[in-house]
Amino acid sequence: MKPNRQLILGTAGHIDHGKTALVLGLTGVDTDRLPQEKERGITIDIGFAQLQAGPFDLGIVDVPGHERFIRNMLAGASGIDLALLVIAADDGIMPQTREHLAILRLLDIRHGLIALTKSDLVEADWLDLVESDIRQFVAGTFLESAPLVRTSASTGAGLAELRQAITGVCETIGRDEARWPFRMAIDRSFVMPGLGAVVTGTVWSGSLSAGEEVEWLPAQKKLRVRSLQSHGRPVEQVTRGQRAAIDLMGVHHTDLRRGHELAVPGYLRPSRLLGVELEVLASSPWPLRHRGRVRLHLGTEQVMATVTLLTGSAVPAGGRAQAQLRCDTPVVAINGQPFVIRMESPVVTIGGGHVLQPVARPIGRRDHRSAAWLEQLAGSNEGDRAQAAIALYATEPWQAADLCRDAHIPLGTETRILLELASTGCLIEVPFAHRPSVQLHRDVGEALEARLSQALKRRHEAAPLERTVARSALARSLADIEPRLVDGLLNRMIEQGILVGDEKSVGLAEAGTRLTENQEQSIHRIIDRFDHGAFSPPSADDLAAELSCSPAETRLLLDWCVAQGQLVHIGGGLYLHRDHYASLKDRLVQTLADGPGITLAQLRDLMGTSRKFAQPIGEHLDRVGFTRRRGDLRILAAGQDRARASKLEQVESSRDE
Repeated sequence: MKPNRQLILGTAGHIDHGKTALVLGLTGVDTDRLPQEKERGITIDIGFAQLQAGPFDLGIVDVPGHERFIRNMLAGASGIDLALLVIAADDGIMPQTREHLAILRLLDIRHGLIALTKSDLVEADWLDLVESDIRQFVAGTFLESAPLVRTSASTGAGLAELRQAITGVCETIGRDEARWPFRMAIDRSFVMPGLGAVVTGTVWSGSLSAGEEVEWLPAQKKLRVRSLQSHGRPVEQVTRGQRAAIDLMGVHHTDLRRGHELAVPGYLRPSRLLGVELEVLASSPWPLRHRGRVRLHLGTEQVMATVTLLTGSAVPAGGRAQAQLRCDTPVVAINGQPFVIRMESPVVTIGGGHVLQPVARPIGRRDHRSAAWLEQLAGSNEGDRAQAAIALYATEPWQAADLCRDAHIPLGTETRILLELASTGCLIEVPFAHRPSVQLHRDVGEALEARLSQALKRRHEAAPLERTVARSALARSLADIEPRLVDGLLNRMIEQGILVGDEKSVGLAEAGTRLTENQEQSIHRIIDRFDHGAFSPPSADDLAAELSCSPAETRLLLDWCVAQGQLVHIGGGLYLHRDHYASLKDRLVQTLADGPGITLAQLRDLMGTSRKFAQPIGEHLDRVGFTRRRGDLRILAAGQDRARASKLEQVESSRDE
């Protein structure tokens, strides 16, 4: 047998309009559980009941109607699927009727119905007038075409019709088949004998089973679920749309409070800064000012926040704007989550909106590009939201769960979306050595590569003879970018041919060397000295003295000559002219072509130099793979066999002639 569908119904309306009595008539449950509520005859905190309406199991959240308890009303109204607006026939539309309806609209409630209570206390003609007023009142809202049922909790009149109307509204609510992680906002915490810390709330998404692990937020502490209940009955699992009581291990109930949340580990992240799209109610008596203080109601949490408008100095009544909310304490949210804002003083509801960026970084009022990405997060296209979220991550690492939260994308669809973004060039791969590559938005990656190119250009201009720059030095000059990301971007730029280099240093591929007249003259003198010095070349220190240059500048000039192919760096401070180096290799091929090898002394004599130069030159030839040692002899290395064979052929030909 297919299980009944789970939904949450929330009441709304002015104080003493009969919300609690109506719930009692429908369910047999008195939701006023506090002694103060019994004594005063008014609802102070949210209460809960259960109603079966056809194929639907409804959890009912009954909220207080007094203006002093709007905070509790907001906590109860968050996460409901449909609203029951209760209006007493003898009073009609009252202040909290208006405020509650405004709150329901701000919370993005899209389904509901209206109960006209205490219908037995007035004449039929009066009922018709009240109904007409109500229809005018709800025009343009989600309740414009909603069923309106006349009821009386004291006589029971209309309760059957109301239950039938509730069933009809439930049938219009579409199913959310998306794979969202488990999430539940806590509205109560207490201790039960034999159990321990118990929290209750409405399951907003996903499912949770006994024995699983959840993350307690914003504390970011993992807790184990000992057992579960729903409406007082033990269950093995709770799912979206159910009221749940969760017995938690590893925490004291006094540490848990209304406003905290439970979620799949890694899904939600606490943040004190939210990027939002907000609106000010047309009925607001005040505009919302830049840097104004407000009471933010998000989920079951209330926290003070400062409004930073991204444009303008104020949002007038009926206006909309993008903003950032800086909260006094960390909160958790997802993309698209509705919220309500109330004035700090006097405490009245003035507006609300939707969270766009749950974990935000400050956006400057002149940062129009980031503001555009923030606006794109409000779009209906999943790919556009994902692209905007990744762009706003900038260089921060991210996972699939982050995209699910920040772009409101169901888990399991991110691979397809990322492939689509990559195919259109929106994302770039940054390769890492021995690590998985990371993906950056194209704009972010290109901006970082431009910064790296500029940094290299400045280094080349400051030191024209430096063809490459150490990677470590480049990373230090860009301290705001993670060093491993700098490395990855440099690797990518080398692959693209923008840079040249290796794992230690890089340079611009198109960097031209501009020599001063003095440097050009010094280079000519250096090449000439090495040409005349043959295999007894001058040292770098000797050259520095001859050229009246510092040792560092002399080394740069020598490295430039090596880069231009004029000199060969043997090692340390020893260099050879390229022509003498080439002739030495030719003579060695001739000598070793028909001989057993050559000793260091013979190599010295072959070059007409001293052991001081012969030994490092011989070691260099071994190191580069031209020769190799066999005892005290040097022979041609395996890589020189072809050259040796060619020389042998020449020798044999000369003998035949």
